[in-house]
Amino acid sequence: MNPKLPYVLLLGAAVIIFILSCMLLSRGRQSPSCESQPSTVEKTGSMSKSLVFADLTPEEMVQVVRYLQENLGVQLVDASGAKPSDNCIASVDLQVPAKAEVLRFLDGGGARPPREALAVLYFGNQPDPNVTEYVVGPLPTPGYHRDVTVQKYGGKVPYHRRPMLGTEYEQVGVFLETVVFSAAPTFLQEVLEYDSNNVAFRTTAPHGFQSGDRITWFALFQNVSGFFVHPVGLEVLVDHSSLDISQWAVSRVFYNGQYYRDMVELESAYVQGHISVEKVRKAPRDGDFSSMKPRAPPAALFPLQYEPQGPRYSVRSNLVLFQAWSFAFGMSVSTGLRLFDIRHKGERVAYEISVQEALSVYGSNCPGGMSTRYMDGSFGLGRYTSPLVRGVDCPYSATYVDTHSLSETLRPSKRKASLCIFEQNLGSPLRRHYSNLQSLYYGGLVNSALVVRSIATVGNYDYVWDFIFYQNGAIEGKVQATGYPSSSFLHGDGLRYGNRIWEHTLGLIHTHFINYKVDLDVGGVKNSLVAHDMAFEMTRAPWSPEQQTERPRLTKKVLDTEDQAAFRLQSKMPRYIYFAANSKNKWGHQRGYRIQITSFAGDHMPEASSMERAISWARYQLAVTRRKEEEPTSTSIYNQNDPWTPTVAFADFINNETITNEDLVAWITTGFLHIPHSEDIPNTVTVGNSVSFLLRPYNYYDLDPSIYSHDGVFFTNEQDFMACEINHLACLPKTASCLPNFPPFTYDGFQNM
Repeated sequence: MNPKLPYVLLLGAAVIIFILSCMLLSRGRQSPSCESQPSTVEKTGSMSKSLVFADLTPEEMVQVVRYLQENLGVQLVDASGAKPSDNCIASVDLQVPAKAEVLRFLDGGGARPPREALAVLYFGNQPDPNVTEYVVGPLPTPGYHRDVTVQKYGGKVPYHRRPMLGTEYEQVGVFLETVVFSAAPTFLQEVLEYDSNNVAFRTTAPHGFQSGDRITWFALFQNVSGFFVHPVGLEVLVDHSSLDISQWAVSRVFYNGQYYRDMVELESAYVQGHISVEKVRKAPRDGDFSSMKPRAPPAALFPLQYEPQGPRYSVRSNLVLFQAWSFAFGMSVSTGLRLFDIRHKGERVAYEISVQEALSVYGSNCPGGMSTRYMDGSFGLGRYTSPLVRGVDCPYSATYVDTHSLSETLRPSKRKASLCIFEQNLGSPLRRHYSNLQSLYYGGLVNSALVVRSIATVGNYDYVWDFIFYQNGAIEGKVQATGYPSSSFLHGDGLRYGNRIWEHTLGLIHTHFINYKVDLDVGGVKNSLVAHDMAFEMTRAPWSPEQQTERPRLTKKVLDTEDQAAFRLQSKMPRYIYFAANSKNKWGHQRGYRIQITSFAGDHMPEASSMERAISWARYQLAVTRRKEEEPTSTSIYNQNDPWTPTVAFADFINNETITNEDLVAWITTGFLHIPHSEDIPNTVTVGNSVSFLLRPYNYYDLDPSIYSHDGVFFTNEQDFMACEINHLACLPKTASCLPNFPPFTYDGFQNM
């Protein structure tokens, strides 16, 4: 044996032990926590001025309620327990000041507009029941109120137009359980195994066929998780038009394709064996196929995003600052998320961007489904804004904001974490170029954008509302639909109206239409609407006159009137349509912001329909009108329950007025057709169920403003692209190797239901 061999082996072992020790020590050493860096966005924007758009505080809501109780001279009961014959406060929201007043305050050094609330009251306990709207102010200590109903709507709002309160639904439920169902005990027990707790009701709307009706089909489902896809085949038409609940009555009953006068007739037909019974298998409480409980255990964690140097945006009260952007946000009880005073590089580009309405029109061979045209603003897109789940509804590290509302109660309610704000790396370049001709270089910019999001759960549907701010000055309004599909009991020719998605479940064909208000102020309040497009022209080649060639050329047209600027849903619209300023960029072009719509909408309801005027905004993919204070919204919460005599008819906004060099508003409609299919079980996914619009600079700047972003990357073949001062991406192992400070998971979505 070589005498040196033991020493060599000992030396090798020592080296191995040293290497393993270093590896273990390095693995055991934690990376430092991520530390926030001072942000330059704090230097721009004025929080004190943005408060002119701020939602009412809980304290202000309390003061408004107290003032109304003490100064109207009538008894006001809590709406959460009100009868139709009572007086109550339906909602209290911010009364947004007139635009001229606000601009004088924001831009002209004028006085701050008085802070006021808009209160909607139901007066059922008086000789002429009606709905009245009051403006109450000044806040925080009210001293006056004025009735603005006639000013806004041209007359009183009839009482039958009022949106249904939650308590009215409860009263209908009690009526069905105690009065209606007692007339058919044998049928209910033997067919539905009814025990007063195992059925759920789903309302339909509008309520009838003509003004004054309040007659509603209520469809019955198994009371399990995801009940929307568990129909049992029974539907009841309830006349609840009387303010005296004891006078409510059943107008018709439907079961498995057959109509009956009432439950007594249904019971008689069943006992005599004259009914074709289709008994539905009883589902477990978790809904079985409709349960959203995962069918697989957790495995490797999904990717997370974090901010290694802290958020690059700030949220101060209702003001958001992000790079060159600033805007104020709020939450309307009826229409949900809205933005005001949107500025880029300090210059206002839009005064208001807001959701107006979400409409769904259903088809079915069952009465409930075929009579459903939901106008979700009537139910309350803001009222039903839901608490967000950290890490799923929004990125885990997003900023979560609480919102407050007062609706159907005398006390304000708080919705924890019901709005989120975050910067999102979209995982793709905003722009880039790799040059392998002439000079060799790479230049690019990561597409990182700011997102403001809320999610409204209105019945079976969940709407994910986003406003997205890009570094090139573009704004996107986007909605994604998820939740459960609506369904009917499958019978007869049901497959004409959708797909079978479970044993007795017909997923109903329906449309989604979403309407937005976009009040652009491009280079000032006064704008014109201009259309650019293309056309091919035939020309002779100058260098070879005997040859002809086709070439596209630019077409230009100023749209002078509202009629010219109203583009029907399926009509051809100019591909470049923009609000033009009265100023020009460096290259002599009118500065503008272009409107670009992404939509897959189904067909609009025929205009011959008696209720079409109530949703006439959906006739148009885009309509541009003069801005008027008396036309603040494209619809009304009262249109749902009386679409035959609409309180607001958008079609009346378009009356061929000139729109050249005026304060203009764009009313944008996006949408999609949904034919539910088996993959909508257990519920609908957002993929493919998303529509949007973009507002994009069009000659507004002299060049792309994102070139000034700090996120840009550029290096040539002659540079050391591994050096941090040349390429900041080379420093990521150092600048981004930190542990994110994820807060503990909390959720308050089941509190105070």
